[in-house]
Amino acid sequence: MATDLTTTPTAHPDVAPIQRRTLRLLFTTQIVGGIGVTIGISVGALLAAEIAGTAVAGLAQSAAVVGAALLAVPVTRIITGYGRRPGLAVAYVVGALGGALVVLAAATRSVPLLFLGMLLFGGGSAANLQARYAAVDLAEPDRRARQLSLIVWATTIGAVAAPNFAALADRTTSGWGLPTLSGPFAFSAVAFVLAAGVLLLWLRPDPLLTARRLAAARAGASEPPPSGPPPVPAEPAQAASALAPAGPVPVPAPSARRGVGMRAAWSVVRARPAARLGVSAVAVGHLVMVAVMAMTPVHLREYYAVDEVLPVVGLVLSLHIAGMYALAPVVGWLADRFGRRPVILGGIATLLAACAVAGTAGHHTPRLTVGLILLGLGWSATMVAGSTLLSESVPDDVRPSAQGLSDLLMGLAGASAGALSGFVMQLAGYPVLTLLAAVAVAPLLALALRPVPTSAPDRKD
Repeated sequence: MATDLTTTPTAHPDVAPIQRRTLRLLFTTQIVGGIGVTIGISVGALLAAEIAGTAVAGLAQSAAVVGAALLAVPVTRIITGYGRRPGLAVAYVVGALGGALVVLAAATRSVPLLFLGMLLFGGGSAANLQARYAAVDLAEPDRRARQLSLIVWATTIGAVAAPNFAALADRTTSGWGLPTLSGPFAFSAVAFVLAAGVLLLWLRPDPLLTARRLAAARAGASEPPPSGPPPVPAEPAQAASALAPAGPVPVPAPSARRGVGMRAAWSVVRARPAARLGVSAVAVGHLVMVAVMAMTPVHLREYYAVDEVLPVVGLVLSLHIAGMYALAPVVGWLADRFGRRPVILGGIATLLAACAVAGTAGHHTPRLTVGLILLGLGWSATMVAGSTLLSESVPDDVRPSAQGLSDLLMGLAGASAGALSGFVMQLAGYPVLTLLAAVAVAPLLALALRPVPTSAPDRKD
């Protein structure tokens, strides 16, 4: 029988300090990485417009979103085989390489190099997304959602602070001879390298590998003693602690040591109702959020003059981002206190309310702002509760691949929503866009309301 995450890994007395250290490191690198992502993205469209023209400026951000989604596949393979530490570090290094390529593209005014750089720049986002799962590996069952949400919340600090550094970064690097608007990407590259270095040096022992060692030790301890002659005493090296960062570990099978690929993870997720709900909640919540949020500035432009719209857009989107991240710890507490499924249902209701309020706001900016805040809160609920539910609903050897699969689907859903929302906006307008976004929630609502047999092995809601 596969080991399930419903068994608490923190039953071992030495795990609590490891988990506290892990959370501190993840919180710190999430702030640094969040600054790196946001400081570059904040000027990405402007730089693309200067190099490639206004018509394709929006594709710069889309390239970064697609890059984050696609990079989830190789990063997940590294995490599955070697642990969280090298996987997160590689993702940040790829993001740093992307930032350097964007600077080079600005210097040479190369459009292909610009979009290649933005694609790789998505590695920073991929690392920030995957970091939330590292907080769950050694968390106690009744604190998983809160500790995951703490890492999500840390993104708020970087997201809020970074845009204020963009102008400073550009002024600083202009003195070094870098082209206008490329300086923030140079700072992003430095931030990503710093985050990668911190993780490589200090994320020890690796939380995922530690959880696997504990699971293997429990599996060995739970096996009945064999009949026949007494077993040969173990060598001292074989009796080492399950928490030792190196040395022989009694792993029952290669799959428990190295995990499985995304294809096998897809089969496991499909077979488990709770895992399906977790993946769907994350993907659909992200789809609805991106679809509505991406076209809100365009909608506002219809009611404001050119010189007035930017401050209004900045205020509305800042409050939307606050809705996404600021209350994440509260959402995590609710998910631990009342269950993952009720919080997902609450998130669905909030997303529907957001679509209704924003879609009927017209030129009433305060009402539209309320709709965008609700949109952020709904996203937070589906993201935190869905990610936690998925993580604890699959066997530990499948968990990293299932988490990577979820991030891949989430990224592709967001990229598709961002691309299609423009066409819907042009053909039918903002109210129809919000209506279609609300309709997209219907399958998730049906899945969340579907009864789950009490005997299901993955019942965790």
